[in-house]
Amino acid sequence: MDKHLRDAWGEMTAPGAPFAWSVVDVRGVPTRAYDSAPPNMAVLWQASAAHADNDYIVFEDERLTYADAHARVGDLAAHLSANGIGHGDRVAIAMRNYPEWVISYWATISLGAAVVGMNAWWTGPEMEFGLTDCGARALICDSERLERVEPLLAGLREEGPLHVVVVRSNGDLPDDSMHWPEALAAAANLPKPPDVAIDPEDDICIFYTSGTTGRPKGAALTHRGAVSNLLNLAFWQVMTEVAEAKAVAAGTLSSGSHKEPVDSEPGSLLAVPLFHVTGCNCCLHPVTATGGKLVLMYRWSAEKALELIEQERVSTFTGVPTMARELINSPDFAKRDTSSLAHLGGGGAAVQPDLVHKIEERLEGRPSTGYGLTEVNGVITVNSAHWFLAKPESAGPPLPIMEAHIRDDEGTALPAGATGQLWVRGANVFRGYLNRTEANAEVLIDGWFDTGDIGYLDDEGFLFLVDRAKDMVLRGGENVYSAEVEAAIYEHPAVAEAAVFAVPDERLGEAVGVAVVLLPEATMTADGLRAHTAELIASFKVPEHVWFLTDPLPRNANGKFVKRQLRESLLESGTD
Repeated sequence: MDKHLRDAWGEMTAPGAPFAWSVVDVRGVPTRAYDSAPPNMAVLWQASAAHADNDYIVFEDERLTYADAHARVGDLAAHLSANGIGHGDRVAIAMRNYPEWVISYWATISLGAAVVGMNAWWTGPEMEFGLTDCGARALICDSERLERVEPLLAGLREEGPLHVVVVRSNGDLPDDSMHWPEALAAAANLPKPPDVAIDPEDDICIFYTSGTTGRPKGAALTHRGAVSNLLNLAFWQVMTEVAEAKAVAAGTLSSGSHKEPVDSEPGSLLAVPLFHVTGCNCCLHPVTATGGKLVLMYRWSAEKALELIEQERVSTFTGVPTMARELINSPDFAKRDTSSLAHLGGGGAAVQPDLVHKIEERLEGRPSTGYGLTEVNGVITVNSAHWFLAKPESAGPPLPIMEAHIRDDEGTALPAGATGQLWVRGANVFRGYLNRTEANAEVLIDGWFDTGDIGYLDDEGFLFLVDRAKDMVLRGGENVYSAEVEAAIYEHPAVAEAAVFAVPDERLGEAVGVAVVLLPEATMTADGLRAHTAELIASFKVPEHVWFLTDPLPRNANGKFVKRQLRESLLESGTD
């Protein structure tokens, strides 16, 4: 890293500095952790009461202040507590990005319970699996998600009690269920929940990530991990401001190129789901910690997003890079005032180099990116400002508490510039997958987490990713693993062979493609295959490109399909 970045980094992490760190014992492993880290995220929520009069959540024509939110969080916490929810329990949230998602999140963790962020696109059977796998004691959902899971509630409740609270619905409800307004109103006559001691290693959230075994895996995230991610994000922002000031003072960066947003309000326009770490840990957490404003969208529209950016004067846009591209390419872009945006970028996918420079040219603010995973509570690296412009293909340097190694197939650490598998260790690494002992043994070794991603570190410590985990399709920021889609396809009796892979897509980055070989004399159409899979998996996982082949799929010496060869030959054919 350059001198100014290196000097600012050293100052910010020196003993006694705001981001000093020490090696502590975490689950029996020596682990880097920030000295100033609060013990849990409930402390952060309590501290946000100081911003009582600030706008907190904006959704269409609804607007909640921090005082409003704290009152509702208290009411919901009392309701959940009265229904037996307490320390160590799990509460599933399944809904769109409504204000109630945020309220439910803080109410749950205030009780010492863990939030289970359920993918809002899941089908009924997928919801059933998630609720069973995590052992949820309560489900807070909207009417659309209730419709999907209601036929399965009787079976779910055979495993134990499952209290349901339904938001934005006036319809009839199943047993042991309550409408949101009534649940909050009834809290006035309920006792205050008991005080609870929340340990840094207590679970704060379970986020499900698609697995190579065909079933999603629940990543157990701890309070320590969430706090560490929040401080990682804060470190990068503070450190880069100091580094840029040093560069300007030294004359190596002109003051004119050091952009400052005008008339901004701290806050973010959120265009990605709260059930992912990008939306929750990397947006909701820092917005709340700074007393900022969270602007939610009912559904994605570049034109609506530009309208909200102008109207609410937010400083950050949080979305996948395809959304950032759609913003700057929108015909409304020149008509809207976007000068408040200090940061435009996002996570969930790589920001292409051309987009980095286009953001710099067209906006007052700066492009930014972050590389991370669900399993690390958010980010491993961050890149922004003129460092991103200098290295637009890099995800940035690993953050202070993140040890990072590039290793070969035998686990040997490789030198700078050598390409291999990225392993990381730090206080923000998750404690493991729920009920997946074998998977944990494969990816967690002495505190080190195997990201499954391929890349290299340059001689300045910046990370460059060259490939992602095997068999994953990154569709508009959503992870789709081939094995899960293949498992659904193979349930059709006509299918003999199926191989799923990524197909380049201009808008989404990647789309789901599949090559299928049918059993002799069997017939099927592409639409028929899509209809079949749509009944078993979420719509974003359903193949958009389908090839029917008559010859067996190519295999290697071990009998595995050679997907790269298959993909290249099919894409060259130009038809599907």
